[in-house]
Amino acid sequence: MAERDGAIYDRLARVPERLWDKGAGLDALLEGAREPFVLRGLVADWPLVEAAKRSPRAARQHLLDHARDRPFAVSIGAPGHDGRLFYDADMAMNFRSGTGKLPDIFAGIDTAEARGEQRTVYLASIDIPAHFDGLDAANPIDLGDRDALKSIWIGTKTRIAAHNDFPDNLACCAAGRRRFTLFPPDQFANLYLGPIDNTPAGRAVSMVDFDAPDLAAFPRFVEAMAHAMTVELDPGDALFIPSMWWHHVEGLEPFNILVNYWWRSTPAFLGQPQEALNHAILAIRDLPEADKAIWRALFDHYVFENGADVTDHIPEAARSILAPLTPESAGRLRAFLLRSLSR
Repeated sequence: MAERDGAIYDRLARVPERLWDKGAGLDALLEGAREPFVLRGLVADWPLVEAAKRSPRAARQHLLDHARDRPFAVSIGAPGHDGRLFYDADMAMNFRSGTGKLPDIFAGIDTAEARGEQRTVYLASIDIPAHFDGLDAANPIDLGDRDALKSIWIGTKTRIAAHNDFPDNLACCAAGRRRFTLFPPDQFANLYLGPIDNTPAGRAVSMVDFDAPDLAAFPRFVEAMAHAMTVELDPGDALFIPSMWWHHVEGLEPFNILVNYWWRSTPAFLGQPQEALNHAILAIRDLPEADKAIWRALFDHYVFENGADVTDHIPEAARSILAPLTPESAGRLRAFLLRSLSR
């Protein structure tokens, strides 16, 4: 039987902290980074952070001052929900999803706060430009020439299972406190991932409850924790999470806000690796072993090794998609795949 172990985080290594300045220093720190690091006070001068330091209601009012009159996606736990947004016993979600206007959602949080009630309310990965007018301009950050997706995460106390993302990620704590527990990309097998097509938020998640790890069911989790790092962010602090690093995320206060920025270092016209994995499961995984060995060698040849022997014997003008992809050749390949998959 698993026992609750709140001290598990105290035994972990800490994410390194880096010094920064608001000029070219941030851009230089982010350029080519492959390891996580913390930037204390990076966004401490944001009006949103200053409002949050006054009170949760002041932070909510700052958001309401910029909110567009449109529905916001929200996840809500049943009474008694412990904040862990996860599966139930039948592998359905243990929360319900819906939409509502932000003033109404915040009014519900205000009421619960006044009554001393603990409710699980979570607005996850809300696109800032689509849902707010001028919020990003009022709370700016200079990411150089990175074309970042800007998202905001708003909620009560929550625990989000360990998962990873393909883009690089700069996560900025704006209100409350956030605890991140990070694992290198190669620790996926030791995190015991769940389904990839039935997930709480679009990415496969660890099935381990970090607050009560069942080591009889998940013995390799001990090895994962040997490679883990953790950090608690206060309002104004930021954490850089490199592409594909696993992260378990907790909102520790009764009300929390996180703003994050996702960007890719590869051209936008390239495809999503997760889609290739899904297609490989469909087309290759269940083949006979001898056939899979052939396809493994072909993937190594064309994708993972991709050496000169792939193209040197083909006239340069005739290499098509075997040459480095361009927006045009990527578009032709995508159209070919769409036609093939629609048959």
